[in-house]
Amino acid sequence: MDLNTVWFILIAVLFTGYFFLEGFDYGVGILLPFLGKDEEERGRIIATIGPHWDANEVWLITAGGAMFAAFPNWYATMFSGFYMALLLMLVALITRGIAIEFRNKDIRPKWRSTWDWLIFGGSLVPPLLWGIAMANLLLGTPIDADMTYIGGFWNLLNPYALVSGLAFLAIFTLHGAAFLSLKLDEPILDRAFTAARRIWPIALVVGFFAFGVGYFVTDMYERLGVSPGLVPISAGAAMLAAGWFIRKKQGGWAFVMSGICIAFSSITFFVGLFPRVMVSSLNPEWSLTIYNASSSPYTLKVMTIVAAIFVPLVLLYQGWSYYVFRGRVTRDSKLEY
Repeated sequence: MDLNTVWFILIAVLFTGYFFLEGFDYGVGILLPFLGKDEEERGRIIATIGPHWDANEVWLITAGGAMFAAFPNWYATMFSGFYMALLLMLVALITRGIAIEFRNKDIRPKWRSTWDWLIFGGSLVPPLLWGIAMANLLLGTPIDADMTYIGGFWNLLNPYALVSGLAFLAIFTLHGAAFLSLKLDEPILDRAFTAARRIWPIALVVGFFAFGVGYFVTDMYERLGVSPGLVPISAGAAMLAAGWFIRKKQGGWAFVMSGICIAFSSITFFVGLFPRVMVSSLNPEWSLTIYNASSSPYTLKVMTIVAAIFVPLVLLYQGWSYYVFRGRVTRDSKLEY
């Protein structure tokens, strides 16, 4: 296995980790105004992600940095072509972060209500845009022979991309509801299960529909054949299992299943994309690959050494933080947001 493939796999792992971790962050933010009936309850809901949300976003920063260093042409084409979508996402993420930090600076109800709705909006926009962006990477965008995106923002809003955006949104919201069932006590616990039961059929239908459409409007059918393989089938099975565990009010297993669905769906995407990183809709030969979009072999070698040293340390630290804050957030908890 060459270093180009190694770094493609590493970036896939970073995005998979980001979607798994930030997925429940986004879901919690989306559910915040609806599950929290008063200030105390909404504060506890935010406290479930308070120690983790900013660390979870580091996965995205690391993935972007890895793209920039390992595949600079991919980074340049994607960030220039998807500029407006990524700008909207950045504004949403900044707004969300500010809202989480500022809502507790004033006790006035209107002040906190405003920030709570900004958390909702800042959590709603990114999963929708990520679904649109990832679908377009696989479907294809107008990229010319010079690796330049020659389309516009509206080229990204095609039916398949919009359906994929809704699938991301529904599945992440379900993931957030399952996470809250692990972290809160009554009465919010019961509301989280109720929300999960209502969201699950929507996530199931939209998710399966998005995959079915994508399997035929992209070249995944040509590449993978009639049977897509064990990974995507496992993702669908995990989504079905999540619904069963939700009905049984087994929040831990429901969270595991929704997480497996997100992780295996992400892996399916990267398997369908490999060895390309962006597909050209103008000419398949103009697609960006892990070879024509990569840095020099020496750069990849140095990056591999650095990653081998520091990535395990980051994983250990983040695992430790989740262990420290592993308990439920109750009325007697000292965490406040």
